[in-house]
Amino acid sequence: MNKDKPLVNRVAKSGIVTINLEDYFPQNEILEFDITDYLFKGLILREKDFRASLDEHDWTQYKDKNLAVHCSADAIVPIWAFQLVTINASEYAKNISYGNVKDFLIAYYYQRLQALEMEQFKDKRCVIKGCGNLPVPISAYTEIVRLLVPVAKKIMYGEPCSMVPIYKK
Repeated sequence: MNKDKPLVNRVAKSGIVTINLEDYFPQNEILEFDITDYLFKGLILREKDFRASLDEHDWTQYKDKNLAVHCSADAIVPIWAFQLVTINASEYAKNISYGNVKDFLIAYYYQRLQALEMEQFKDKRCVIKGCGNLPVPISAYTEIVRLLVPVAKKIMYGEPCSMVPIYKK
């Protein structure tokens, strides 16, 4: 190696825009509210008992948290039950979504990615970073590609040192 030549980061000079979906991961904790815990004999929801339980529930535990509302039991739960939980939690929770944590993340990412200003990627070479530490749903990767195709010049997936080309205008 020639000691007189400075090291050059060719990836940084390439003009490639890296999109790391972990940057959009929710900052606040995601908690679950499982209606199963309120079913009579694990099978049915009794309205009067359910409403009384909701009145006694400590909703402050969801302050500034994200909430996934679902029923993990194989039971028929009326839609209004999920609505009542949402109404009670809405004063405290940052975000509320139907489903478990995985479903919450799918809805959350869809909403976050829809809010991106896609013109910033116009005619750019974009790499969607992979191999992260957070559970980013696969749907987020498909959604960002769907949003990039109309504007980006080239889309790749992976790390800057080993990118897989997936789209070229």
